[in-house]
Amino acid sequence: MIPAEFDYTAPETLQEAISALAEGGEDAKLLAGGHSLLPLMKLRLAAPSLLVDIRRVAGLHGVERQNGDWRIGALTTHATLARSAQLGVVATVASTIADPQVRNRGTIGGSLAHGDAAADLPAAMLVCEAEVTLQGPGGQRSVAAADLFKDYLTTAVAPDEVLTEVRVPALDGWGHGHQKFNRRSEDWAMVGVCVVVKSNGGTCEDVRVGLTNMGPVPLRATAVEEALRGRDLTAESIAAAAEHAADGTNPPAELNATADYKRHLARVMTRRAIQQAVGG
Repeated sequence: MIPAEFDYTAPETLQEAISALAEGGEDAKLLAGGHSLLPLMKLRLAAPSLLVDIRRVAGLHGVERQNGDWRIGALTTHATLARSAQLGVVATVASTIADPQVRNRGTIGGSLAHGDAAADLPAAMLVCEAEVTLQGPGGQRSVAAADLFKDYLTTAVAPDEVLTEVRVPALDGWGHGHQKFNRRSEDWAMVGVCVVVKSNGGTCEDVRVGLTNMGPVPLRATAVEEALRGRDLTAESIAAAAEHAADGTNPPAELNATADYKRHLARVMTRRAIQQAVGG
């Protein structure tokens, strides 16, 4: 289908972009990579009256180390993330997103601001305990990933705010794993699991488990974390902890997977992702 009619502007500065959003009101939308918004517009599920294209805004690209964190510009593409092995689980997750065309156009800021629970990067932000920087007419503020995702396709980003950067703690010494199940390699994940583990002499010092498409927002599998933290990282303890992966989840049923099947997938893939993270 063809999108509904809309106006278009491509500001050169961040302040111009914020002003355009403020003037456009709730019917104005930011355009970054476009791989989340444009399909919705073609299906007439979204009909913004104004698109504010921020591709020309300087300072929103790139990955750099700053004071123990990785600073990632909001317009950094999935392909750039995938080539940045120093990002650990974020790079691994980014490398599995859709296909090369999407990875070369889609951006981390666009993915996070869109807030789709079936997207790959939001769960990775949860396990990394990342923060995003938002800038609007009232100034700049930081929001933890745990507070960013509010409901299905709903985030803490206000209509007149721009997500400008992501800060990811450098998890030096942590292992990571990522598993996702989909019908075809470029499809959305029916279920995805990403894990970071800090071990000490074979004992789990800390662990974080993120779930994709197991509810209206990305989730932390806290029951798994609690079951494994402080335990020896044996095949038995990992398997026992992974059995809690679906606790408290409400996965949406879909054409390819029932809710119960997704719960089963979550348990299986959590076990595999933890084993991958600890080198098992």
